[in-house]
Amino acid sequence: MGLFDKLAGWLGLKKKEVNVLCLGLDNSGKTTIINQLKPSNSQAQDIVPTIGFSIEKFKTSSLSFTVFDMSGQGRYRNLWEHYYKDGQAIIFVIDSGDKLRMVVAKEELDTLLNHPDIKHRRIPILFFANKMDLRDALSAVKVSQLLFLDNIKEKPWHICASDAVKGEGLQEGVDWLQEQIALSNQSDENVKSQ
Repeated sequence: MGLFDKLAGWLGLKKKEVNVLCLGLDNSGKTTIINQLKPSNSQAQDIVPTIGFSIEKFKTSSLSFTVFDMSGQGRYRNLWEHYYKDGQAIIFVIDSGDKLRMVVAKEELDTLLNHPDIKHRRIPILFFANKMDLRDALSAVKVSQLLFLDNIKEKPWHICASDAVKGEGLQEGVDWLQEQIALSNQSDENVKSQ
């Protein structure tokens, strides 16, 4: 680390880098959400299904995000667990209009929450109840009930209604995630100073 990097860190000018896993079933809108979070000059015009995973970066006022956009297709979901250890936050995207696969989303969420690399960590989880623009979309409250999110006691979590295509609801979620990461960093600093 160079002198300028150290100085920027001491002055609080250097952005903290955060690894975020973006998970959810295929066709839930993960890639579209990540694309909307990037600066407009680096957004893709056409979104195609993710094969395996892709890595995207974007910055907010205080954080530099590296997002691992993990494919939600059934044959790729077993890859998710290889990235759990390095994740500092999770974005879990649900297609609010896909009532038939809500059970599958719940199973994948349960598998995630019970994985040894996640289970005992206080990692923040942001849920996007996406595709709210669809006529038959379930509300964020109903999605929360179907996924039994109230049973998550040992991790901070938040659910936002979103429409990724229009970018609606995304900023609220990212603001919450930034706040949780800042709180996590403060508690880590307090532990180190004791």
